[in-house]
Amino acid sequence: MHSFLKKLIVKSILRPAKGQNYEDSFFTPYQIAKGLRIFRVTIFAGLKDTLLICLGVLSAAFGLKGFLLTNHFIDGGATGISLLVSALSGIPVGLLILLVNIPFLLFGLRILGPQFAIKSAIAILLLSLTVHFISFPDVTKDNLLVSVFGGFFLGAGIGLSIRGGGVLDGTEVLAIAISRKSGLTIGDVIILINVIIFSAAAYFLSVEIAMYSLLAYLSASKTLDFIIEGIEEYTGVTIISVHNDKVRSMIVNVLGRGVTVYRGKRGIGKSGDVKDMDIVYTVITRLEINKLNTELEKIDPNAFVVMSSIKDTKGGMIKRTGVQH
Repeated sequence: MHSFLKKLIVKSILRPAKGQNYEDSFFTPYQIAKGLRIFRVTIFAGLKDTLLICLGVLSAAFGLKGFLLTNHFIDGGATGISLLVSALSGIPVGLLILLVNIPFLLFGLRILGPQFAIKSAIAILLLSLTVHFISFPDVTKDNLLVSVFGGFFLGAGIGLSIRGGGVLDGTEVLAIAISRKSGLTIGDVIILINVIIFSAAAYFLSVEIAMYSLLAYLSASKTLDFIIEGIEEYTGVTIISVHNDKVRSMIVNVLGRGVTVYRGKRGIGKSGDVKDMDIVYTVITRLEINKLNTELEKIDPNAFVVMSSIKDTKGGMIKRTGVQH
């Protein structure tokens, strides 16, 4: 290993004892190798987050300047407030995006920590500068296309930024803060904020613009969900069956999925009979649910099955493996 890289790993990851120089510190080859792995993961994660935030900023700016701004349409959240105030006052929307989000960033610093607040501040600043200084072509004048595709690119930008660990719209941070102080859920707070924004748009601009703006918001919202949750929409499946060995084998060999088996008890009820048994858990996509049910019906029609939606997965055997035919 290059001496400079080794020195960097020791100083940034392993960190010598207080008052000890790099030359006087001693770490085993295993500790150095572990530090190198942590260093690589940290660098890769930082580069990936930076790329996602930059792509998100460009997509959101294109949605704003290439579609929504030309027709004075707005969106929900802090971006919608900025667009509405800009349409009424003539203040540049790039400046308003920065100013409106400052209170949300302060909430984020206190609630979600400095790393989130710093990433979000950088993302919002980049969006503000991009909207203010970079020109985008007007793609279309059709109101319906402006609403749908303006919302699409804006939602994609916000979603990519969230994937990168920051936000371009801080209203969710405010919603988290309000939900902790009240009995409202985060979703309730966001809906309430957006009802106020679109009602103001209908009053100050026009009902037609407010309706097209609502369509843009719905398009952005669905695109945001798609970017964050992904295309596959995993489902967690818990199976309790007396034929658990056959069920486990079917999942591995027919579906090509990994399984987790854990010990449990069944039969707790009026009879009082309790039996130990293996419980099978697996994660599949929604497209495989029908096939799983069919194969289970062949093995054990009386199997007890519980399914639950999963936002995302990491690690393990999630992707399909080779299956027997």
